[in-house]
Amino acid sequence: MSDDTSVIDLSADSAPAAPSRPVNVIAHAASLEERAAAGRAVRQRLRRSQLGAWAPGPDRDPLAVLAAQEVTRVPELVPVRHERMAASPFAFFRGAAAVFANDLADEDHTGLIVQLCGDAHLVNFGAFASPERSLVFDLNDFDETLPGPFEWDVKRLAASFEVASRSNGFEQADREALQHALCTAYAGSMAELSGMHHIDVWYERLTVDEIIERWGAAAGPIAVDRFRRNLAKARSKDRLKAFRRLTTIDGGEPRFLSDPPLLEPARELMGARAHDELLDVLAKALRSYRSTLAPDRRFLLDRYRFVDLARKVVGVGSVGTRCWVALLMGRDESDPLFIQIKEAEASVLERSLPRSAYHHQGRRVVEGQRLMQAVSDIFLGWDQIEGVDGRVHDYYFRQLWDWKASADVDGMDPQVMGVYAQICGSILARAHARSGDSVAISAYVGGGDALGRAMVGFSSVYADQNEADHAALLQRWDAEAIAGG
Repeated sequence: MSDDTSVIDLSADSAPAAPSRPVNVIAHAASLEERAAAGRAVRQRLRRSQLGAWAPGPDRDPLAVLAAQEVTRVPELVPVRHERMAASPFAFFRGAAAVFANDLADEDHTGLIVQLCGDAHLVNFGAFASPERSLVFDLNDFDETLPGPFEWDVKRLAASFEVASRSNGFEQADREALQHALCTAYAGSMAELSGMHHIDVWYERLTVDEIIERWGAAAGPIAVDRFRRNLAKARSKDRLKAFRRLTTIDGGEPRFLSDPPLLEPARELMGARAHDELLDVLAKALRSYRSTLAPDRRFLLDRYRFVDLARKVVGVGSVGTRCWVALLMGRDESDPLFIQIKEAEASVLERSLPRSAYHHQGRRVVEGQRLMQAVSDIFLGWDQIEGVDGRVHDYYFRQLWDWKASADVDGMDPQVMGVYAQICGSILARAHARSGDSVAISAYVGGGDALGRAMVGFSSVYADQNEADHAALLQRWDAEAIAGG
């Protein structure tokens, strides 16, 4: 049986020139049997047990990595980033994607290339509305997306479960069980996907109703009831709720409320003239970005008029990047539309991976998201905007709230988090199968037991290092605060 998908080329010429450079060894069309054999052969170069080995390099300086990121960020928002990352080792981990990427930079890799999320920690999965208005569950953050070896996302996800479960006080046996649940689910889903036609893989999606049907019994009735309540809240977290919570009527027009530093109307950030100029720039950007949308979505967007603008703080790792929220109004005061306009910088993975094929970082994010997600926001697009600093910045655009929900990780016990690990592992496998060679990856991974053992080792060592990094961060920032007065 043959297939038109390219597979791993194991010839000497295609082998990675250096461990730190990801070489896509998918090179030519071959049969399914050849692809599977090629995937198994990768084990000869990089045993699955080797994925669990990690040690910090001699010149490792995570705080310097974080400080370098802050050079390009809005100065007055950097303290907010510090406050959020200082809250706990898990909060630090969430904000330290650049540190994690640096720590993997010199590691050997499989050469099994997929579109990476780049920051696949367990809180970057969640529920949101599909264009058909059903709740789906998927990856939902792609700021760092870039092609690279599949196991880097697996390692990021595995480490996040270890760090989070430590914060929840789980015993070691429970934490190890999480890694096996995650990897077994990833392997099982990849095996299933490897037997499917390409277009059927593309149509695969996971709705919240399917989650309840498939995993509800394992999670237990209490967890299912909590999940249903969260879903009800998610369905209410829409543009109308945002309109009620984020705006007020001033002079007959809706205007953003002021809640500094988390939400600041543009009119409060600058003088009247600069404010008017910025609104003009953003209005032009909204018109320009529409060219990145499909014609039917352009038609829909054109039915709304730009009304107001505010700067918004989002996430943990993204704090300090430029992020605006534009308020648009449609047929009347009951028809608002919020478009989030978020700065996109180079992926933290670019230190060790080839640069994106897209020079525009906003487009890199959007194209990566469209490739990995089963369904994406209908207003997802990109553009460039000249900032008040005189520099041109890359941005991507999307709706602000559209039935968004994330898991309550802090409230999970080992049983529920184990189910959540299975869900995330399955989702990650499907996202990788859309762009990578699922047959070769499945053949390399096998049933997931070996990968699970490797992730037990890797995640434990890395969580220890993450705790040390967090403690060093607190000490450094405390010392800087004392020195500053």
